[in-house]
Amino acid sequence: MSCKEESTTKVLYLAHSLPQTHPVHKGILEFQKALETKSNGTLKVKIFPDAQLGSEREVLELLQIGSVAATKVSAATLSNFVPEYHILGIPYLFRDQEHRFNVLEGQVGKSILAKGSKFWLRGLCYYDAGSRSFYTSEKAIRTPEDLKGLKIRVMNNQMAINMVNSMGGSATPLAYGELYTAIQQGVVDGAENNPPSFVSSNHYEISKYYTLDEHSAIPDVLLIGTKYWEKLSEDEKKWVQESADESSEAQKKFWNDSVEESMRIAKEAGIEIIIPEKSLFAEESKSVLEEFMVKYPEMATLVNQIKAE
Repeated sequence: MSCKEESTTKVLYLAHSLPQTHPVHKGILEFQKALETKSNGTLKVKIFPDAQLGSEREVLELLQIGSVAATKVSAATLSNFVPEYHILGIPYLFRDQEHRFNVLEGQVGKSILAKGSKFWLRGLCYYDAGSRSFYTSEKAIRTPEDLKGLKIRVMNNQMAINMVNSMGGSATPLAYGELYTAIQQGVVDGAENNPPSFVSSNHYEISKYYTLDEHSAIPDVLLIGTKYWEKLSEDEKKWVQESADESSEAQKKFWNDSVEESMRIAKEAGIEIIIPEKSLFAEESKSVLEEFMVKYPEMATLVNQIKAE
């Protein structure tokens, strides 16, 4: 009997690059727990955190060939595989957090998740990754004018590069693991990220200023490879999707708690928290959307749907 039971159990390998203390990892643990419960233990999730199986891009490629079942990646990384995810990186696309969740959890968000299937990457849900803002080591950023002449580290993503350049800064793509030393040695003047990443990376130790301009709110995405998905029964697919949706809800609270704790740590460390006039930054970055619409005219409908939401 034990052999028979063992043979009916399917194991879903899920790899990601975040530490186990991260609120997104905690969301993934909720996915693991819910799926095992719904399937009565016939579907198990084995998690490989801390980039054990490679970078985000490398793990996406493992999903495409079926070596790994699932992963969590930034929509920015995913946009290199599925062009529609570029939309979610447009500066100041979302009016506020409520608007963002309405879009991601509504028809537009679901349609973008579905676009990945033709690239063997089926989107299951979004995880909150908050808003990204600038932090600098020596010079405070209070207006876009203050960015002039500053080298700002960005992800290796064209939208992020265009955004910083449009505001007058000098966008400098750099591996995240090299950033602490780069700020410390003055190779770059600063970077941009959400509060939990700013603190968990220890970048707050070598930065004096954190400017909450909240220029972009790029979510994380929980994905399953279509090669694994297609092996599941209809019931199993339903359990996987339901578990993903439940984990997405739970993760929002983990994220909010993490943001509060991170901001507390930053303030206690003496970081100057600057609340700028966001409209000034939004105005300067309008050209990013204009360039995007020229390059991807077929995505105008989706962009307009988001604005009208």
